[in-house]
Amino acid sequence: MPHTRPARVRAVLVAQPETVVIGTRPTVTGIRKRVQAGRVAVTAAGLDGDHVLNVKHHGGPDQAVYVYTQPDLDAWTEALGEEPEPGAFGENLRLDTLESAALRVGDRLDITAADGTPGPLLEVTAPRIPCATLAANMGDPEFVKRFARMRRPGAYLRVLRDGHVGAGDTVTLHPAPDDAPTIHALFELWYDRSPSREFLAALLAHPLAVRLRRDVEERLSTLG
Repeated sequence: MPHTRPARVRAVLVAQPETVVIGTRPTVTGIRKRVQAGRVAVTAAGLDGDHVLNVKHHGGPDQAVYVYTQPDLDAWTEALGEEPEPGAFGENLRLDTLESAALRVGDRLDITAADGTPGPLLEVTAPRIPCATLAANMGDPEFVKRFARMRRPGAYLRVLRDGHVGAGDTVTLHPAPDDAPTIHALFELWYDRSPSREFLAALLAHPLAVRLRRDVEERLSTLG
């Protein structure tokens, strides 16, 4: 991925449980992330104090941290006419550069504090797939389709090294091999009803999130 300098963390966000209305049904969710002052501990379980309620689809060791980037937000600002407020997409970290869709599974984000103290080491595992909870949080019942059309899914990451993270930290990208699938390719796969066996089989050589790996294996099994 082309880049001329390390990225920086613009904001660190976690969520307390809150209620959103999906259709007519109140649902308790952890999608509404709030900016945190100071430094936040990050472990294999995610960010300290962050609540994940829908554990079937979110959270867990392979989706412990959700990252969104300023280029993603700039595109949404143009589309919406205003910049989305921090945490609008349920992100844990906002970075000032990088394109989330161009990240590859296996890319590693090495975070370092201003004083040189090593922070968490994160590994890209999967794209975010839009859901009704995201649409409810955005106040737009059509937002799932709109998010899909934007093709800026953000990236889930696992934690390879515990540490603390804060705004202003440096993020150094250690690239995955060039044949690793991009977040964009995996996002497209979600909507592709007839992917090739060769493409699906090749994905299993990379460190996919466990839920994504299970989906790929199930789709392969249907091909006979």
